[in-house]
Amino acid sequence: MHRVLITALMFGLATPALAGGNAANGKQVFTRCQMCHTEVKGGGNRIGPNLFGVVGRKAGTFAGYNYSAAMKNFGKVWSAQLLDTYLTRPNVTVPGTKMSFAGITNGGQRADVIAYLQSLK
Repeated sequence: MHRVLITALMFGLATPALAGGNAANGKQVFTRCQMCHTEVKGGGNRIGPNLFGVVGRKAGTFAGYNYSAAMKNFGKVWSAQLLDTYLTRPNVTVPGTKMSFAGITNGGQRADVIAYLQSLK
């Protein structure tokens, strides 16, 4: 019950951060993510999966990456809103995920990163 309430609150709080994301700024913020992720079309995986085309892709399905059971079973498609929720607190959104990153607390930075990820098509 508490997990459902927390997730519902996070969805409600996440939506305003999506307005006005700047992809150019997001590319700069994403440099922190590059320790674990690539975002190049046709690129390989690192500690985490390649994020090129992640928006619109079903979670846990990028070929060649060994996802946690939690991510494989998450079963949702990455939308801007879902990414906003996940990037706020990954381990709350997908308990058991291998992503040890604590999250991006700054809503503007999250919106920018998501705008950047949306531009990768």
